[in-house]
Amino acid sequence: MTKESEQWGIATRAVRTGHNRTSEGEHSEPIFATSSFVFSSAAEAAARFGGEQPGNIYSRFTNPTVRAFEERLAAMEGGDSCVATASGMSAILAVCMGLLQAGDHIVSSRSVFGTTNVLFNKYLSKFGVDTTYVALTDPTDWREAIRPETKLLFLETPSNPLTEIADIPALAEIAHAHDCLLVVDNCFCTPALQKPLALGADIVVHSATKYIDGQARCMGGAVVGDAKHVGEDVFGVLRTAGPTMSPFNAWTFLKGLETLQLRMKQHSANASELANWLQNQSVIKNVYYPGLVSHPQHHLMLRQQSAAGGIVSFELKGGKAAAWKFIDAMRMLSITTNLGDTKTTITHPATTTHGRLSPEEREASSIRDGLIRLAVGLEDVADIQADLQLGLDALS
Repeated sequence: MTKESEQWGIATRAVRTGHNRTSEGEHSEPIFATSSFVFSSAAEAAARFGGEQPGNIYSRFTNPTVRAFEERLAAMEGGDSCVATASGMSAILAVCMGLLQAGDHIVSSRSVFGTTNVLFNKYLSKFGVDTTYVALTDPTDWREAIRPETKLLFLETPSNPLTEIADIPALAEIAHAHDCLLVVDNCFCTPALQKPLALGADIVVHSATKYIDGQARCMGGAVVGDAKHVGEDVFGVLRTAGPTMSPFNAWTFLKGLETLQLRMKQHSANASELANWLQNQSVIKNVYYPGLVSHPQHHLMLRQQSAAGGIVSFELKGGKAAAWKFIDAMRMLSITTNLGDTKTTITHPATTTHGRLSPEEREASSIRDGLIRLAVGLEDVADIQADLQLGLDALS
């Protein structure tokens, strides 16, 4: 960032950073749909490949449109470097491959996305990386799980799907006291609502597929952090292994970032209204939303986030049968596992996003058969509520 842009607010950074105009003088960011770049001489090509001269080499790891997205997201998160990837899961994989080796150990929240759990348990373990799972909200649990070989503490906050909130500064203190890095998945909040790096985290990961896009159009991920761990180590994985974001997707995400703050405020406002309504319904056992005063980490959320976000989960009486009957009664809401869309989506985590976990693992994470996750969109709240009422009516 320039000295001028360092003084800008997040909304301005979302619109103005990252774009270096070409000689064409374009106002909107261009899409550089090219796999390779032409050098002026053999000497220039050698200097680029040898790292002696900055510039574009090959779109697997250097593309102007992707770089614009990386610079903009880094500016919004407050990081020095950003590496864009093909998906959110490839962002997490790139962090692990870039920063870990055989014999290392991860301490992870038990409340992570089901596929993240599978990545750690099924695949990283094959290469000698062990993982211990702990309660997201218990700093003592984290502290006691750390070993001499621990290198990363990994978490999502708010968690998926129960919206638990981790104390980021407290976990950062624990991580740094043991020479570990704190990695925070900021997918649910985005930098519009929460800035983990400013709270002490070392690395932030994103599924850009979700709120950063905002309209369920493209797949992508990102890693944000410092120049060494992200700018060199994680970037090295991207350059060699190639989990690359396409220029078209990067352009889509650039446009998404421009409206991110506005959308996140409205997602949060809609979700808050629905959460308050849902907690008064007799067939619902529990409503999980950090904007509710009844949420166990409500006051922590107020300290760390500017709003509570767009995810509301609730548990129905009657288990899986009731949950499926409720979901199948929808006429407007989309039955899909994606989130962060302008369209409200509804899903049954126990049989979809977390379905690859064992029943014991799901129970340990409180992901029970009656749980439904609602990713609240930007429709009129009255219309969302009317569709949810169909589910309530089906159960009564």
